[in-house]
Amino acid sequence: MIPELFRIGNFAISPFGVMMVAAFLAGYFHLNWGLRHLGIGNEDDASSIIFAAGIGGILGSKIYYAVLYGDWHLLFDRAGLVWYGGFVLASLLVMWVLRRRHLPFVPVADVTLSGVPLGYALGRVGCFLVGDDYGMPTDLPWGVAFPHGLPRTTVANLRAEYGLDLPANLAPDSLVRVHPTQLYETALGLLIWLVGLYLLRRRVRSGGTALAMLTLLACERFAIEFLRAKDDRFFAGLTLAQVISLGILLLTAVLWLRWRSRPRAGAAAG
Repeated sequence: MIPELFRIGNFAISPFGVMMVAAFLAGYFHLNWGLRHLGIGNEDDASSIIFAAGIGGILGSKIYYAVLYGDWHLLFDRAGLVWYGGFVLASLLVMWVLRRRHLPFVPVADVTLSGVPLGYALGRVGCFLVGDDYGMPTDLPWGVAFPHGLPRTTVANLRAEYGLDLPANLAPDSLVRVHPTQLYETALGLLIWLVGLYLLRRRVRSGGTALAMLTLLACERFAIEFLRAKDDRFFAGLTLAQVISLGILLLTAVLWLRWRSRPRAGAAAG
């Protein structure tokens, strides 16, 4: 794994930081293309939306992390960027930008949410490179040990951090291979992004792409959490992220019903 790429003075540049920048750049290019493809915005609109999403994503993920562990000092820690916290605050700031710039909410949501899986996929590459957000121990041939992980995948760390029941004969400092769930999420994120591109190119009725993306992203996160090494399985063995995923799926189910019952544009009256 690669803890850092280089330093500028006392400031370390990590692979995660580089991939996060790449994720936002990819999101910008996707958004700029999508707004132009649907004829609802331009590159200035795309820049404003991505800037709001970036600020909201970083702040929201840090606030979520600090609230989850009950320690506001974690706001100033370099670790702890939590996906759902960032998604919520980024969504609120993006909606504010849409209102300020008089952009149509639902079509822009189609474009914006179809780009989220691409950024998510690139961000997870950064997680893999720094050894963060990995999975449970595995004997599969593609299992990965993280000698410089956050934390390192030693027997002692996995027991202490995640309460994993590992064989007693293993030395505390021995490394354990785990599921590279970051790469699983990268692959799934890219697949979901391709589905979004397909729906946008097909010009599915306004709102359909956004609902499909929310549904697929929530399903992906709910499923991957079963393989993740986590310490927040507070709800009948489910993690907080899985509970939030179920809430999103319930919301999208309601919105799907409303979307399907809404008359199509140009449909004949009566």
